[in-house]
Amino acid sequence: MLKQQKDAMRPSESFPKVKYLYGPVATIFASTKTGSWRILRPVIQQEKCTRCGTCAKHCPLDVIEVDRGNREKEVIIDFEYCKGCGICANVCPRKCIEMVPERGVK
Repeated sequence: MLKQQKDAMRPSESFPKVKYLYGPVATIFASTKTGSWRILRPVIQQEKCTRCGTCAKHCPLDVIEVDRGNREKEVIIDFEYCKGCGICANVCPRKCIEMVPERGVK
């Protein structure tokens, strides 16, 4: 790694310390739940899902719970921590996960 890159990554006293956030940015960082700033949300078509577990296996935050032995049990997503990255929808072999705007979901 170049010395300039290393220097750029070090904490610097020249940056001001942030004490307060105002406006829309404040709501993004106000919560410790990482899903608070999500723009898109995965919606699973439970009746189409085969419970293969591919979505859970590829979820970088491990927020998808699949009971592979029970077809009657729904796939559960912990929306408090889901970031809405869409990886689950992209890897689903049956395409039963759709990413929808966060505000359109109740």
